[in-house]
Amino acid sequence: MPTSISLPRRENPWGYQGDFLDAYHPNQTWYLSEPLRRQLHKMGTTTDIDAPAGTYSRAILNRLLIDLSWASSHLEGNTYSRLDTRELIEHGKAARGKAAIETQMILNHKTAIELLVENIASAEFNRYTLMNLHSALAENLLPNPADEGRIRQHAVDIGRSVYRPLSAPQQIEDALDTLLDKARQIRDPFEQSFFMMVHVPYLQPFADINKRTSRLAANLPLFRANLCPLTFLDVPEQAYSRATLGVYEMTRVELLRDLYVWAYERSTQEYLAIKQDLAEPDPLRLAWRDLIKQTIHGVVTHPTTDPLARIKEAVEEHVPEAQRSAVQALIVEELRRLHEGVLARYGLRPSAYEAWRTAQIAHTPRTK
Repeated sequence: MPTSISLPRRENPWGYQGDFLDAYHPNQTWYLSEPLRRQLHKMGTTTDIDAPAGTYSRAILNRLLIDLSWASSHLEGNTYSRLDTRELIEHGKAARGKAAIETQMILNHKTAIELLVENIASAEFNRYTLMNLHSALAENLLPNPADEGRIRQHAVDIGRSVYRPLSAPQQIEDALDTLLDKARQIRDPFEQSFFMMVHVPYLQPFADINKRTSRLAANLPLFRANLCPLTFLDVPEQAYSRATLGVYEMTRVELLRDLYVWAYERSTQEYLAIKQDLAEPDPLRLAWRDLIKQTIHGVVTHPTTDPLARIKEAVEEHVPEAQRSAVQALIVEELRRLHEGVLARYGLRPSAYEAWRTAQIAHTPRTK
C-alpha cells in the first residue's frame, strides 16, 4: 500500500465525536484535495461520461457483480475465491465446503449492486436508499431479522477498538439525517463517495454490516456520473481495518483517503481495459428492458398460465406492431436463459423460480 502514515491508537474508551460531522461543510470542506479529485476524475473518466446516468455501470454489470461482490465480501473475511464467486453469481452454484453465511454474503452483495444499478436514476443519499441497501446486504445474516434495514436500537462495540458509537436511537437518527443531508449537497462525485465511506461506518447507524453498506453507497455517485466503479479489488483486509480504525479512534481520514485513491486506481486499471472488449448493448433490448423484466416476472409468478400466451399478450398491449415480433423473440430468449444467477434482475425469488420450473416440467409432454 502506498502510504507511510502511522496513526496512534487510543487506550481508553472513546465515544462518538459529533464535531467531526458538524465541522464538515459541503463544497467548502474537502477530504479529497483539488489535485486528488482532478487525478481521480482523470483516472475514472469513461467514454460514457455524457450518457444518461448509469449507462456505464449497466454496460459492465456482469463483471461488476462478480468483482465488487467478491472483493467487498473478502474484506469481511469471506473465503470464496473469485472463481467461486463467478460460479455462484453466473450459474447459481454454491462453492463446496463453504459456510452458508459466506454464500449468503455474496448473494446479498449481488442483490444490493443490482438494486443500485437498476434504480440509479432515482437513487440518492436519503434514508430510503441507504436503508434498503442495508436490507439487501443484511438479508438472512443478522441474529434479529428485524434489524435488516432498520436504524440501530441498541449499543454496539467495535471489535479490536476502544471506539464506542452512539447508543440512543434518536441520537443515531438525528446524526444520520445530518449525514445524509450533507452528502446530498456535495457536488463532486468522488468527494461524495469518500464522505460516505468515512461517515457511515463512523456513525454505525445499523446493528451490523455498516462498512459493507458504506462501500456500496460509495459507488452510487460514481455509477450516476458514469465513472469507473470502486471495486476494492486486491485491497488488503488489514490495511482497510487500520484505515477505518484511524477514523474511529482519531477522526483522521488520511489512511482511508490513501487507501481509497490506491484502490480506485487499481479498479480503473481493470475496467478501462475491459470496456474495450464490451459488445454494444442491443438497442431493442435497451428500449424495452422494463417490459422484458415485467413480463418475465409475470410469467414465472403465474406458473399455471401459458408462457407464450402471456408474452404475446404483453407485447401486443405495449409494443408497436412493427416491433412486436422482435420484442417477443427477445422475451422468449430471456426466458429460455433464465437461471438462479439472474433472478434478482427480474424481482424473483428462488422459490418462485423452482415452482415455475416444476410446473413447466409437469406440463411438458413425455415422449415414448
